[in-house]
Amino acid sequence: MPLPLILGIGAAVTAAGGVGAGIHGGVKMKEANEKMKSAQSRHERNVERFEKANKETTASMDRLGELELNIINSFSEFAETIEKIHNKPEFKAINLNGTSLPVYSPEELKQTSIGAGVLLGGLGGAAAGTAGGFAAAGATTAAVMALGTASTGTAIASLSGAAATNATLAALGGGALAAGGGGMALGSLVLGGATLGVGLLVGGIIFNFTGNKLSDKADEAYSQMIKAEEQIDNICSYLNDLKESSDSYFSAISNVNTVYMNYLQKMKCIIFTKRKTEWFKFTLEEKLIVENCSYLVGMLYNMCKVKLVIQSKEINRINHTDINKAKNDANNLLIKVS
Repeated sequence: MPLPLILGIGAAVTAAGGVGAGIHGGVKMKEANEKMKSAQSRHERNVERFEKANKETTASMDRLGELELNIINSFSEFAETIEKIHNKPEFKAINLNGTSLPVYSPEELKQTSIGAGVLLGGLGGAAAGTAGGFAAAGATTAAVMALGTASTGTAIASLSGAAATNATLAALGGGALAAGGGGMALGSLVLGGATLGVGLLVGGIIFNFTGNKLSDKADEAYSQMIKAEEQIDNICSYLNDLKESSDSYFSAISNVNTVYMNYLQKMKCIIFTKRKTEWFKFTLEEKLIVENCSYLVGMLYNMCKVKLVIQSKEINRINHTDINKAKNDANNLLIKVS
């Protein structure tokens, strides 16, 4: 075969091979691009799912925290009313499934009520999750802490608004940084964790997926997306569980509070409308009203002490044991006073 013809055939074969390689390369690029787009789209949907769960859970916890603070704040009204009854006996301790309702004095209730009022005053300008943080840590505990002393030496109860909330957070964190404590940052962690607002402590796990862009390399991007998705799945599961627990606990406390408010109005009617202040002049029914009202206060005081969240180095746990016990005790008491 003549050399020119051989060279011509070789060139044609080489050209055909080059076209084939180009087509193959183009297909690979197209596949990589589609894989990148798929990973990014799936990641964005996962982040949306997380943000939705976060928003809904934060709102639920804030609602619960604010209810608990309002209930504690109302105790001063009960304390001022019952203080007007002369020669009132000490009511017998009541035990519900191993839980004794707390013994308290009217003065103690008024002080705790002041602490709750301080925290409520600071919620107006506070970030989402702050009230929920008080529920996560136990609103009664937070209210008692609000009676402490700020790092300036000023009584927290004498402060108001955001200053009171900030001072309480610092107290919960072990004091101001300058005094060797954890400051507001640690106080926020005690209550809830900065990553989800003050209110919802997810735990030691750090999730940086919300603002991250996936790698330009398709395989690496897909791997990053899968890793973030697993993390999001775990956090969303926790958040959804926390929301359900918060909603359920809100209903339980609301039920007890409704009965308590009814008894409180009856007690106020006896004292302020009927003008009865001597215990021996009370009828058996009126004495029972005062006694039951006192038990309901003790139950609400206990329920507001429950920490909904148990801290962990990873994702935190929900305190189902204490939550369920408090709900069960509340039901038993409602049966007793009905």
